[in-house]
Amino acid sequence: MADKSKPRMSTIYLYVPNIIGYIRVLMNCVAFALCFSHKGLFSVLYFVSFVCDGIDGWFARKLNQVSTFGAVLDMVTDRISTACLLVILSQIYRPSLIFLSLLALDIASHWFQMYSTFLTGKTSHKDVKDSSSWLFRLYYGNRMFMAFCCVSCEVLYIIFFLLAKNQSEDFLDVLVSSTKQSLALFLLEVLVLFGWAVKQTVNIIQLKTAADACVLHDINRKQKP
Repeated sequence: MADKSKPRMSTIYLYVPNIIGYIRVLMNCVAFALCFSHKGLFSVLYFVSFVCDGIDGWFARKLNQVSTFGAVLDMVTDRISTACLLVILSQIYRPSLIFLSLLALDIASHWFQMYSTFLTGKTSHKDVKDSSSWLFRLYYGNRMFMAFCCVSCEVLYIIFFLLAKNQSEDFLDVLVSSTKQSLALFLLEVLVLFGWAVKQTVNIIQLKTAADACVLHDINRKQKP
């Protein structure tokens, strides 16, 4: 006899935060399909999709609909959407290695973090209370600070995308000239550059910490009789 207290698979798939996740995926598909023909619309859809990442988390906690599937859906959507934008920027700007390196760091650090989370038996990749890095703990321990860094990162990439006039631009030239266009744009770039820099630093710390956890797991496994 089935346990009626347990939610069915279809119920979890239809959780409100997961439905928001599906909408995010659709928005990103439309956004990238229009990215070169309608830059403004792309930027709006991409940013709204990213904001929805915070909204679905709020609904998950409010409605008690937190799920592993939802968490994975969120992370995969975030990583793929950011990766797609970084690939586009790598095709627009020279040197392209800048954006491809950021893409590699983003994927590698999150993959290692997720894998090390399972190895250590933690329920969330955001559980870093035992980390020796105060910045790492602050990033994952303070939702507002993490949101600021994540939004800053995406806003910076959107700015770079909107600033490009041609299919082949020198990144440093565009960056320098953009600071001279208006005081408001300059101040916005400074603000989001700070958040972006913190997020990349956290990615590096996350990669090293997770790699250490994987190596420690190997050492402990080999020491077992």
